[in-house]
Amino acid sequence: MRILLTEDNIALADGLSAILRGTGHAVDVVHDGASANAVIAAENFDLVILDLNLPEMDGLDVLRAMRARQNQAAVLILTARGTPEERVKGLDLGADDYLIKPFDIAEFEARVRVLLRRQAGLRSATVGFGGISFDLTSRTFSSGATPLDIPARELGLLEILFMRAGKVVAKEAIIQSLTAFDDDISANAIEQYVSRLRKRLSPHGLTVKTARGIGYYLDKLPETP
Repeated sequence: MRILLTEDNIALADGLSAILRGTGHAVDVVHDGASANAVIAAENFDLVILDLNLPEMDGLDVLRAMRARQNQAAVLILTARGTPEERVKGLDLGADDYLIKPFDIAEFEARVRVLLRRQAGLRSATVGFGGISFDLTSRTFSSGATPLDIPARELGLLEILFMRAGKVVAKEAIIQSLTAFDDDISANAIEQYVSRLRKRLSPHGLTVKTARGIGYYLDKLPETP
């Protein structure tokens, strides 16, 4: 998933972004409200983690502008402003969850997982398609009881396709979901990841099909007689 982290505390931003990247997410980081507002208007994110006490533009104003543009990304607010009135205001403006500083990292990770699962329209932490299951908590794929060993980029691609199994995902959307600002993945690289992924999935009855000129989708292989 692609996440925007907006936090003016550099040390905290570095620590949280490292945690999120360590679980395989593409993470962009900005340190002021004006930059957050501009980035959210120009890019697509699955989750925005938003501090309220930001320079240049208050976090609630960023949230207000975001929802006014009909942007439906999930929003997790991090704040030391933890009064009930403040929380109610943020929730009324369209925040999905609040986390009061200081917070436990395990709780932060859990709340991120819940919001990303909710954003994908899922109630369960495990999703199945064909002979493969995906655990959203550990972000691991398994065939039966056997975990699948998949390199990071291919893992990210499979997650994107798996969460939309049977539906075409545009190549541009795949590139954007897999990359942060400082990454660079070409369309040719995506084709290479797709080719490798097909070989890994074939023994498990799945394949990645090409919708020419559009993108890719995950499908089941025909059963052999």
